[in-house]
Amino acid sequence: MTLLTDETFGELEAIAARYPEPRSGLLPMLHLVQSVEGRITPEGIEACAEILGISAAEVSGVATFYTMYKRKPVGDYLVGVCTNTLCAVMGGDAIFERLKDHLDVGNDETTADGKITLEHVECNAACDYAPVMMVNWEFMDNMTPTSAVRLVDDLREGKEVTSTRGPRLCTWKEAERVLAGFPDGRVDEGPGAGAASLVGLNLARQNSWSAPSGGGAERKDKSIESGTAETKGGAVAQADTSRAETETEQEEGKKSD
Repeated sequence: MTLLTDETFGELEAIAARYPEPRSGLLPMLHLVQSVEGRITPEGIEACAEILGISAAEVSGVATFYTMYKRKPVGDYLVGVCTNTLCAVMGGDAIFERLKDHLDVGNDETTADGKITLEHVECNAACDYAPVMMVNWEFMDNMTPTSAVRLVDDLREGKEVTSTRGPRLCTWKEAERVLAGFPDGRVDEGPGAGAASLVGLNLARQNSWSAPSGGGAERKDKSIESGTAETKGGAVAQADTSRAETETEQEEGKKSD
């Protein structure tokens, strides 16, 4: 039984209408399907295909390519543990193993109460806060096995949790609706960056460093041109020398004869 109502179809059409080329709206449309059905369903694929005038196979190809689109139901909170290189060596592997035992689930599995779906994820581009977890795509930084267990327990108990660099955590379906382009009013909650990410900026300000002016680029271009000219000049000189040596050898050979 599909959960796609007339209202949802209208919102899917509204997303497609945002773009000069309607099929460019497929990614947010798929997020909207997930916000309603909890995953990418055959009905959702057919709806997107119909609105965009493309085949269901084309929609399915996109939906199965990106890991953010799920083919199985997801819990209220999608908890991802980064197990890529830096996070792994900083404790990500230990966190993931601890959560698997604590929640009694494996990778890409959901707890019996439907609250938590656990998965290991690739690099979240937040290595300065390793080991990093994500809950419904929001960052949880500098985690440990103990703080990870406390986090999932708080989520299961319905306690309000705030991400390290972002807003209060919402449910996975609510997050998917935001990704579809329907704001929830939380965009300005929480900091956008933390101290670790701002170290370089603060050092630059303390030392009055600034980016090179436009003249730097011009000087670089001239330097390249000069280097090219020198290279060409050197090649010509080398060629002249080689030619002179060859002529000398030929003259000496004639005299010997």
